[in-house]
Amino acid sequence: MSFLPQSSIHARFKHCPRQAHASVPFCLDVDITLPSAGVTAIFGPSGSGKTTLLRCIAGLEAVSQGECTVNGESWQSNTTSMPVHRRAIGFVFQEASLFAHLTAQANLQYAIKRAAGKTHAVNYQQVVDVMALSPLLARYPHELSGGERQRVAIARALLAQPRLLLMDEPLASLDSARKQEILPYLEHLRAAFNVPIIYVTHSLEEVARLADQVVLMEQGKVVSQGDVADVFSRVDVALWLNNDMAVVLKGIVVERDAQWHLMRVQYSGGYLWLRDSGAALSQAVRIRIHAKDVSLTLAEHQDTSIANRLSTQVVDIVDDHDEAMSLIRLASGGDYLMARVTKRSVEQLGLKVGMSVWAQVKSAAMVR
Repeated sequence: MSFLPQSSIHARFKHCPRQAHASVPFCLDVDITLPSAGVTAIFGPSGSGKTTLLRCIAGLEAVSQGECTVNGESWQSNTTSMPVHRRAIGFVFQEASLFAHLTAQANLQYAIKRAAGKTHAVNYQQVVDVMALSPLLARYPHELSGGERQRVAIARALLAQPRLLLMDEPLASLDSARKQEILPYLEHLRAAFNVPIIYVTHSLEEVARLADQVVLMEQGKVVSQGDVADVFSRVDVALWLNNDMAVVLKGIVVERDAQWHLMRVQYSGGYLWLRDSGAALSQAVRIRIHAKDVSLTLAEHQDTSIANRLSTQVVDIVDDHDEAMSLIRLASGGDYLMARVTKRSVEQLGLKVGMSVWAQVKSAAMVR
């Protein structure tokens, strides 16, 4: 018999929801254990079962075969199902579902009333401060932008004192500018409140920026799960992502060059120069590097405009989906890079597993 950690979320569902217009039946078939802390992203293409999984955890789907246990408490079994209102869940949808006839403040107060009797781990003023809502409190939903409405909706969900916050593509209905506006608030939320978050998205940028753990889904099944940096450094995952293949590195800002508007970040394999984003010295950051932005040489070239040149070792060489290309996995300290190069280049350079090569990183972006 296996025993689950008391501080974990375990979900096992086998569920085939009715779909009136579906030509091919869809079935969710998952068995996952998630940490009950930080942000876990559920990522995958449209129709992969992300939202269905979230609804099953929330108790919004009538599931015949399933189990859900949160921190040792059974929410769902094959014979019993805890009602939705007793699961202490905060739910944030794509569209901010605020009461149109109430001001932002009244919407928040409604959540506080609903949470009467619960332990108030989340403080009203702290939520207002973290989500920067003070200037918005007297406004009605129709007087707010899409991003502002979503901030109020997130704050209301937190003030319901949830044990688990479920977010179903909360930025999907926002344009690019509004998304960039709200992402910092989600980062602050993650750091300020000790509420586990399960975050559904089809945006790799959001996963790289916000998540501690990631679950990759396709056709109702889990493809991979684990720490964000670990999962995206796997060859099979890189091939699954295809043109979006990129690794996520965790580092620390160690230097800022005011003259050239650059900052230097140290990670386990060395240093990277990035465009200065305003991050403070010693601040922990994440860097995303696409495989297409990494080229390889056998010796370090000094006479090049590419500032980021890293000594690495070839770990894997596999065929890409494109028959002309190969995917090279490179060890760099305790981290990994990916390079997508032509098979001709592999032949000309004589690349073999175990070889030392220089990785030239043409572009790297700080995502947090």
